[in-house]
Amino acid sequence: MSDPVRAAGCVLWRRSRHHGDIEICLVHRPRYDDWSFPKGKLKRGETALEGALREVLEETGHHCAPGAVLPTARYLVNGRSKEVSYWAAEATDGVFVPNDEVDRLAWLSPPVARARLTRPGDRCQLDAFLKSDPSGA
Repeated sequence: MSDPVRAAGCVLWRRSRHHGDIEICLVHRPRYDDWSFPKGKLKRGETALEGALREVLEETGHHCAPGAVLPTARYLVNGRSKEVSYWAAEATDGVFVPNDEVDRLAWLSPPVARARLTRPGDRCQLDAFLKSDPSGA
C-alpha cells in the first residue's frame, strides 16, 4: 500500500465584531462544490504546521496564530489514503480575495458551520475545537 497523501489545515476562527461570539471560517471550493476548513497538500520538506499556515493564507488571505492541535482526519480519496493534520488557529489579519481554488468564504456561528460542512467527518475537528475552549473563558 502506498504512503498516504499528507495535508494540513486549520479550524480558523475569530471573534465577531458585532457580538463578540466565536465565528468559524469555511471556504467553498468550486472544483469540488464543497464547504470545508482551509487545508491543502504539504509541499516537499514542509512541516504539517507550516503547510497548515500556508494553506490558510493562500485560501483565505488571513494570517493566523496557531493554537491547539486537533484530531487528524483520515479518509480515502480516489482509493488512496489521505491524512489531514489540523490546528485551531485564530485569524489575526487579512482580507479574502476570491481565486480559482476558493471562490467564497463564510464566517459562521459554530452550529451553522457544523451544518454547512460538506464532509460529515469534518465535524470531528469542529467539535474538538469547541471543547478546547479557544476563548480562554
